[in-house]
Amino acid sequence: MFTAEFIIGADVHDAIIRPYGGDFLVVILLYCFIKSFINTPVLKTAGAVLLVAYLVEVSQYFNLLNVLVLANSTLARVLLGTCFSFTDLLAYTLGIILVLFVENVRYSVKSF
Repeated sequence: MFTAEFIIGADVHDAIIRPYGGDFLVVILLYCFIKSFINTPVLKTAGAVLLVAYLVEVSQYFNLLNVLVLANSTLARVLLGTCFSFTDLLAYTLGIILVLFVENVRYSVKSF
């Protein structure tokens, strides 16, 4: 999943996958990363990941990189982004909804 994110960020320059696919996948990647190291409750983890994604997006709205004098830092620009978008919030939300759906199916199958 990290490889897909990297390829999207580095090589994809279209009007759909680059702006929306990466945002959709990044919350799934973060959720899976956390769950691979820590056995945390599904809803709390998904909620925390979504909250962090929202906070990063809101930081873009308030130009946090400029406030922190990091606007020229490539790493900071890649990690925090530079442009606020309501559609990014939607992509994050849809990514977490998919996570919750998959986790629900996974736990339902285990109970058989």
